[in-house]
Amino acid sequence: MARAQGARALMALAFETTYGTPPVSGFTRMPFASTSLGAEQPLLNSELLGYGRDPLAPIKDAVTADGDVVVPLDAEAFGFWLKAAFGTPTTTGAEAPYTHEFQSGSWTLPSMSIETGMPEVPRYAMYSGCLLDQITWQMQRSGLLTATARLVAQGETVSTTTSAGTPAALELKRFGHFNGSISRNGTALGNMVSAEITYANNLDRIETIRSDGRIDGADPSIAALTGRIEVRFADQTLVTQAINGEACEMEFAYVLPSGESFSFTVHAVYLPRPRIEISGPQGVQATFDWQAARDSVVGRMCTATLVNDVETY
Repeated sequence: MARAQGARALMALAFETTYGTPPVSGFTRMPFASTSLGAEQPLLNSELLGYGRDPLAPIKDAVTADGDVVVPLDAEAFGFWLKAAFGTPTTTGAEAPYTHEFQSGSWTLPSMSIETGMPEVPRYAMYSGCLLDQITWQMQRSGLLTATARLVAQGETVSTTTSAGTPAALELKRFGHFNGSISRNGTALGNMVSAEITYANNLDRIETIRSDGRIDGADPSIAALTGRIEVRFADQTLVTQAINGEACEMEFAYVLPSGESFSFTVHAVYLPRPRIEISGPQGVQATFDWQAARDSVVGRMCTATLVNDVETY
């Protein structure tokens, strides 16, 4: 009997035309490191009396389908997750390389169907009506560069055969921490130790009464863009900005030697006044838990720009 192994797991993704209805074609094979995406339906204990000490059979509760997908930051596949987070991009370029610009503030987000497969069982689970609730990643000096996408799905359908057909393949061109840089108001920001970026759509689940126990959808509410930067304390620039309550523009960027790039520009970053601690003879570090807001000049909170050979998302 075959046993399921993560090494043989597959994931395919396609955007839906109608929420909750998987398309019959157009799936793309997606690289991923791990996933907790799944559906669960808890049991409710019986509260009835009069049948002795042994309880009666439990009943089923509502279905919850959600989970996280850990994906690499790469030049091509990451565009699908950016589209899920911000909506359809504006693409420019008559030929490769193409520039895809994703902007925050959209009232409507595209839904996805995602299939995870374990061919040795076999088990193919199709999660329809997937919406991206939150995406987060970290910047540091070394290690593997990945992002975590938190999804809210409508439901799960399990089959012994794939419903994704033969997914289209993408070329994996992965960004690394070595390719990263951070700038403030157009100038490289030095003494950076680490950074964390989290964009959340703060989805509101529409939990109506249905015979199948699924949700009716998930609507985006006020978005949030937060993060953390940890710096070696070398000057008063960031502290002064925090004390004055001013905003700055920060850009988190990655560039590959082959020309592909990804930049995430936060147009109005507000810094809290940090506690500057001297904990020993080593260097002094300061941590800023920043928040972003809508920039009145640009008219939005952030812009993600992906340059690659993909013609359209």
